Amino acid sequence: MFKELQMKRKIVGMAFAVLASAALAGNAVAQETGTPVFKSPYRSFVSNEYGLTFSDPGGADWALEAFYGYGRDRWDIGLRAGLMDMGEDTGILLGGSGRTRVLQSSESFPLDGALTLGIGAMISDDFTSVLIPIGVSLGRRVILEGSETSFVPYLHPIVVPVLGDDVGEDDVQLALGLGVDIKFSRSFDIRVAGAIGDELYEGVSIGLAFIR
Repeated sequence: MFKELQMKRKIVGMAFAVLASAALAGNAVAQETGTPVFKSPYRSFVSNEYGLTFSDPGGADWALEAFYGYGRDRWDIGLRAGLMDMGEDTGILLGGSGRTRVLQSSESFPLDGALTLGIGAMISDDFTSVLIPIGVSLGRRVILEGSETSFVPYLHPIVVPVLGDDVGEDDVQLALGLGVDIKFSRSFDIRVAGAIGDELYEGVSIGLAFIR
């Protein structure tokens, strides 16, 4: 029990260290496809999910992505693909991610936590960038009494190694995602998120997910 408590404290300490770094960062990118789409600490589906996300990323006019997720043991795996309109150029977005719970809320700490990992690419005629986000999502589910509706507000700080044509060999960027997942029934979610950071990468997103 003592070792488990020590491990939880270490995880929480690392999460808040990443959070503090992200809040002070001069640049930020969001998630595996470079859009401001983040994850709560919970898997909302039993078997799988699919849906669409529309976002207004900094540095681009808009992005539209389709996604699919499924559960595998303690992990849930997500796949994402879409387009980003950058004015004179249109980029292709491809990515995959994984999430697993690593922190359970308790009397001493009120939030649940999940480790998130991802890899993705932004591809256009002018550049190709590969993003490898690593983060910790912290939040807590709030259920409305007498209703199937629930809310999950969360923070999702990530560290993002970036490889590509327009970046240096050791480019590592940071992002802080803020979001809320709203579940109206057992089969439907609305997900709203945004990124805090440099003007180039600030943005918001809204997603519709159908869950099973």
